[in-house]
Amino acid sequence: MAVEKRLAFSIVQFLRDQTHCGALNSDEQESLEVAIQCLETTFKISSSDCHLAAPQPLTEIFLNSLLKNDNLTVPETLPSPEDIEQAEHLKNEGNNHMKEENYRCAVECYTKAIDLDLRNAVYYCNRAAAHSKLGNYTEATGDCERAIGIDPTYSKAYGRMGLALTAMNKYPEAISYFKKALVLDPENETYKSNLKIAEQKNKEASSPTVAGLGFDMASLINNPAFISMAASVMQNQQVQQLMSGMMSNAVGGPAAGVGGLSDISSLIEARAADQSADGKHSTMLHK
Repeated sequence: MAVEKRLAFSIVQFLRDQTHCGALNSDEQESLEVAIQCLETTFKISSSDCHLAAPQPLTEIFLNSLLKNDNLTVPETLPSPEDIEQAEHLKNEGNNHMKEENYRCAVECYTKAIDLDLRNAVYYCNRAAAHSKLGNYTEATGDCERAIGIDPTYSKAYGRMGLALTAMNKYPEAISYFKKALVLDPENETYKSNLKIAEQKNKEASSPTVAGLGFDMASLINNPAFISMAASVMQNQQVQQLMSGMMSNAVGGPAAGVGGLSDISSLIEARAADQSADGKHSTMLHK
């Protein structure tokens, strides 16, 4: 029963991740919650049973299996000229969907292009961008891995991998991929900017400053709506003065010091820059 419990725990973890992705309507959200409750009741597990967790999330295990199978089924012969032409058409259609923010349709087009031409790294990399826009970061990293496997010199695949890993709060890994992207494209300002952001986030993640504020700052700085609002509000001088006084009273010292307004402003500015860079970079698609 131990194996079954661990599998059920992994499935529940996957379902919980889906409820947090923001892509479901209320009915779908409720259906997943019911499914989670049924699995927990049937297998007598709960979210506190961390000892049942697998070394990798279920989605990563699944993707790794698919990648291995794909490696075995890649045809030795090149696709026909007709298939190449149709795949390019589908890629361009996917690019148009990306511009219109129809990310699910973009994923479908890139997937069809991949089915016609398994050897084209661009299709995987573009699909990774679409997955990232949908919050499917594990799928995005899987596509980036495949693109890199096909073309190890493809800098954009390393850059997109870095963005997905940053979104997953895997900052050391993101830093590594941004550095690899810069080795291949040393003058790329987007990679440089995203590398600095990942390094800053990695530094903040190990700093007690945010934890000492007494609320879940991590959730806030990952909320695009909050960052957009906060970045605008923090430009107001009166708000800055008010917040400075509030923070001074809250932490028992000057707001400009550790845990004060300057730290919050830095977090907001870094996150706002991250979102801007992500938006610019993720829509840079091959023509």
